[in-house]
Amino acid sequence: MNSLKALVSLTALLLGVSSRGNHVEAINMRNTNESVFVIKLDMDISHPTRRVDERFLSVTIDASLVAEEKFMYLLGSPKLRTLTKALTPAFLRFGGTRQDFMIFHRQNAFQSKEYMTNSLFYLGDICERLELPPLLENQLKKEWAVQTFLLQKEELQRKYRRVKFSDHAVDLLYSFANCSGLDLIFGLNALLRTSGNSWDSHNAEKLMDYCESKEYFMSWELGNEPNSYEKKAGIRVDGTQLGQDFLHLRKILQQSKLYNSSGLYGPDIGQPRDHRRDLLTGFLETGAEAIDACTWHHYYVNGRETSLEDFLDPAVLDTLASKTKEVFETINTVSPGKKVWLGETSSAYGGGALGLSDSFVAGFMWLDKLGLAAKLGLDVIMRQVLIGAGTYHLVDDNLDPLPDYWLSLLYKRLVGPEVLKVEALSNSKQPKRLRVYLHCTNKKSTRFRKGAITLFALNLSKNPALIILPSHISNSTVEAFVLESAESGEEGLYSKSVKLNGEVLKMVDDRTLPPLKGSELSPGEQLKVPGLSFAFYVLKDAQAAAC
Repeated sequence: MNSLKALVSLTALLLGVSSRGNHVEAINMRNTNESVFVIKLDMDISHPTRRVDERFLSVTIDASLVAEEKFMYLLGSPKLRTLTKALTPAFLRFGGTRQDFMIFHRQNAFQSKEYMTNSLFYLGDICERLELPPLLENQLKKEWAVQTFLLQKEELQRKYRRVKFSDHAVDLLYSFANCSGLDLIFGLNALLRTSGNSWDSHNAEKLMDYCESKEYFMSWELGNEPNSYEKKAGIRVDGTQLGQDFLHLRKILQQSKLYNSSGLYGPDIGQPRDHRRDLLTGFLETGAEAIDACTWHHYYVNGRETSLEDFLDPAVLDTLASKTKEVFETINTVSPGKKVWLGETSSAYGGGALGLSDSFVAGFMWLDKLGLAAKLGLDVIMRQVLIGAGTYHLVDDNLDPLPDYWLSLLYKRLVGPEVLKVEALSNSKQPKRLRVYLHCTNKKSTRFRKGAITLFALNLSKNPALIILPSHISNSTVEAFVLESAESGEEGLYSKSVKLNGEVLKMVDDRTLPPLKGSELSPGEQLKVPGLSFAFYVLKDAQAAAC
């Protein structure tokens, strides 16, 4: 009863603060041990501020998976395909550091025939035929756990060996993308250079000839983080040459019947720093007409030096805005109107932060990036990685979904591409610990009415936050989806499990995801975001003209 009285008192207090303007003080609730931060929202739902690609949240598979080709068979796992299908529509980027050390090797006709004869995958539909049998899947998962350790060691030593990959690896990759409903983007090796330091396209043309013979429709990239070529391989490529390399690739694509209209994206440059900005400028001045979108990479922190506090620091989260502004300034000066993508992104570079990038706390960086990137005008963001080496994956080495997977799945189901204006108002002098974003609700969901909007929030504070909606939509029926760690206290931030409205999320079986049920709030009921949690609120009766 004391808690009920406190809530009634709080409501009365809130009704009386309007005369003080739009700013609301943090209020200490009597008879409880927690301090509730009260935030009032200002919204404009009359029109969208911008619209992102419907594949805005996309994923990557790191090219390290093909360092030993047998691990490509993991892409035939029914469990992995079930998880991936649920994230559509999306791009699937196959690339990363090791793409620039990959050489395509076409097996001859005899080898191909022998391979197909000895293969466990035959007859029936191709998606069924390339499905991984359970015994083989379990064996590969055990071996992959060892392989990831070796790959991380190579990464630390910055020693990259050339790797041959065959047409069978391409078959497995394309089958995975096609059977899962993803649009494949293949990263080509840009470190194959001529004596004059231009790109040597011969190996790429062999790969494209094979893909065209199989009618594998896909898009392309050329090279990964050209700003680090010198460090990785002792080769320096300036922006002008890089642009010429992309123009060369575009000409090759134009000569193909299948790929003459396929997408080409690049240059997948690291975030602005020193010569990287000059490299991007030179590239755009020469090769902007070759690409359909300009791609760059963003990570907040160094995975080997970061801390739990960084993952909860608003100042760290805000660095995305400053870096994005620099990129847009360069692009709009040289090639105004060009679409801009985050071609690779996650929490921490260097393979992620051990114990953090694959845990519940990583969701604060990920959800804020989803909200802020759309708000800033980035059209697509590619999450590093769906599966692969490192600790920033969505799916672990056992192919089980991690907290960021569930966060991504809810985002896909509830958030539409139309970005709406929202502002959280508070006169607190402390850094903003509640960050909010607003979109039209995903129109592909048949559960919600036309005009519904989705508010999503992340609470960086240990204390709960109370959200006060604008009066014109405050009586809307709300469906709440609150994500909290499966474990309590600060230790819960390191958890590999997550609760949705109090229920731990896990797959029903390898082919079945759980129902993601919201909790319906009564019209006029306040939105309370627990401390250190994320929440999606679908305002079903908002009747937003923008939506």
